[in-house]
Amino acid sequence: MASVPSLASTVQQRLADALSAALPEAGAADPLLRRSDRADFQANGILALAKKLKGNPRELATKVVGALSADDVLKEVEVSGPGFLNVTVSDRAIVDTLAARAADDRLGVPYAEEPGTTVIDYAQPNVAKEMHVGHLRSAVIGDAMVQILEFAGEKVIRRHHIGDWGTQFGMLIQYLIEHPHELDHKADTDDTQTSGEEAMSNLNRLYKASRALFDSDEEFKARSRDRVVLLQSGDPETMRLWQRFVDESKIYFYSVFNKLDMEIHDPDVVGESGYNDMLDETCRLLEESGVAVSSEGALCVFFDDVKGPDGKPVPLIVRKSNGGYGYAATDLSAIRDRVQNLGANTLLYVVDARQSLHFKMVFETARRAGWLGDDVKAVQLAFGTVLGKDGKPFKTREGETVRLVDLLDEAIERASAVVREKSESLPEAERLTEEEIAERGAQVGIGAIKYADLSTSASRDYKFDLDQMVSLNGDTSVYLQYAYARVRSIVRKSGDAKPVAHPELELAPAERALGLHLDRFGETLTEVAASYEPHKLAAYLYQLASLYTTFYAECPVLKAPTPEQVENRLFLCDLTARTLRQGMALLGIRTPERL
Repeated sequence: MASVPSLASTVQQRLADALSAALPEAGAADPLLRRSDRADFQANGILALAKKLKGNPRELATKVVGALSADDVLKEVEVSGPGFLNVTVSDRAIVDTLAARAADDRLGVPYAEEPGTTVIDYAQPNVAKEMHVGHLRSAVIGDAMVQILEFAGEKVIRRHHIGDWGTQFGMLIQYLIEHPHELDHKADTDDTQTSGEEAMSNLNRLYKASRALFDSDEEFKARSRDRVVLLQSGDPETMRLWQRFVDESKIYFYSVFNKLDMEIHDPDVVGESGYNDMLDETCRLLEESGVAVSSEGALCVFFDDVKGPDGKPVPLIVRKSNGGYGYAATDLSAIRDRVQNLGANTLLYVVDARQSLHFKMVFETARRAGWLGDDVKAVQLAFGTVLGKDGKPFKTREGETVRLVDLLDEAIERASAVVREKSESLPEAERLTEEEIAERGAQVGIGAIKYADLSTSASRDYKFDLDQMVSLNGDTSVYLQYAYARVRSIVRKSGDAKPVAHPELELAPAERALGLHLDRFGETLTEVAASYEPHKLAAYLYQLASLYTTFYAECPVLKAPTPEQVENRLFLCDLTARTLRQGMALLGIRTPERL
């Protein structure tokens, strides 16, 4: 089915046509329509036109109103103030538009006008290291943008740029050679979580032991450094053991992503090592084109606007003076691969704001080299820091970085307690089983963590407060999930009554407000996909749940005065539920039918 025009776009077109008819000398003028508290919409474009045409804005506005043709959409258009137009749409137009949305599986949401190919670089854990709270935002924000862009019709290629290369692997591999059973699994289980926990336990133990030996034993340190040379030269036995570390880490990564309710697949994981074969050519191309120059033995790119505290230029170092390659060489090679081999039009990097200068220099270098042009854009979706309740970077009481798995487990435990308490308040026949409480607890707990992140503008820091996150009150995913479950409960109890749109009915204020907001879903998603701001979708959904709560309090559904009103209100309930479900799914959050 084709997308359904929003009421805003329909009103915009009606006013634009009236402007052209009433004021042909203005040409194709924009009415500048926006939502308003005084009416459904307000158009204030006539003020600018009056200045251009040297006319009286109120008189011009009156002319435009006179040129509007009567139809079923516009109920009232009045001139206000110095020449604003306050527009109220008809109840029939609201219900007709919503009925068209309800008839479509996509709720009438349009596809992108010119879909392209976006490579999203997100969720970048490090091999042989535990994922901590710092990994949370990249994973959650990146996963939401994948869902939103795919829903918009974009071809999305996921890239998990894991840290799987570097000198630390010499130490790890050498220790494994000398202690060959350190990565063996003792538990024979298919359980993803158990396998993941054992994998991380093995890696942690091995890392600590190898680091202690490296710091205390000069001979082991020398053997480890020799092992780095063998790794970088592609020695088969060294590479085989390096791959063991990668595979073991993936078991752990996948268990964490599984707990986060995210899909991650092997082909999407292309770490730093995936670009090793391109590094030399990347440096050669930069040097031959003059983009990079030799400076004190290193290959560097300089920028007029990047200087250190001493006023001297700070370069992007592509190749170090010892011949080793830095992050810049890998990132530039990744850009070449993603543009030239994957055919990307957009490169989206979901990376900590503290790396903004690095990516600014990398993107500018790629532009100078011709790897990024007018037809390809690179964007860093920079995110802020996760803070504790005290407003300081989130740490354990001992000052350690917080393990991500511990956070997720605690959220699930807290949410399960909330679900259990709510269940016990129900009549016995409606209570959840222990299995259902565990399932809902996981969905509510993980949803709470994701929503707290996604409801904050990515660029801002946010406080990690589990008590607030799992609260039934306020702007939380639990509030939205309960709103959804409440709607589904009403529909289940409706008996023979079915959701049916009745455009002929007059709407109560709470019905109108809910209907007008439901109609904004498509335009909200279009804006979110274009600006990479998932918090705007979260804000839309919270307002939807709030408007539904008001509607539920003011407009009896199953006890409405007439059968037609029962059906129409059930129709509003059903469309609200579908919109909540779809919107939450795009944020990566489940909506249980019963809570």
